[in-house]
Amino acid sequence: MAAEKTLNDLFLDTLKDIYFAEKQILKALPKMARAAQSEEGKGGFLQHRDETQGQIERLVFELIGKPARGKTCEAIQGILAEGEDIMEEYKGSIALEAGLISAAQAVEHCEIARYGTLIAWAKQLGRNEAVPLLQATLAEEEATDKKLTQLAQASANPKGKKAA
Repeated sequence: MAAEKTLNDLFLDTLKDIYFAEKQILKALPKMARAAQSEEGKGGFLQHRDETQGQIERLVFELIGKPARGKTCEAIQGILAEGEDIMEEYKGSIALEAGLISAAQAVEHCEIARYGTLIAWAKQLGRNEAVPLLQATLAEEEATDKKLTQLAQASANPKGKKAA
């Protein structure tokens, strides 16, 4: 009979999930930067690429004595596939930038959910050394989401609106 799964197992599986997700996001961000029409959009995606690399390095595998390995995250694959569809379907259109921001925010919301969960579980499991690292990443994800909202409201959404 298989051993009963614990919250610790779930913590590790979710950590592997976000590791996989961050690696996939790292690959997608340069494509999004190339597709972006505004300099603000391009710069934002490239800045987030650099931030994502730091987030990958900050994941707490070493602290818990486990190798850094990913586990396929179906959620992020679906979200990134939708972003690819937007890049193809709206290429060259006035709505592309708004679509890219929307796709990026879907990614951020997925990450925010995962990191919030990991923080709660780390506290529950007494993995207090992992909490500040996970909280730092969560704060970055939340800040990126706010920046994306500001960019959308200030320029991308209004520019993407078709003239009546």
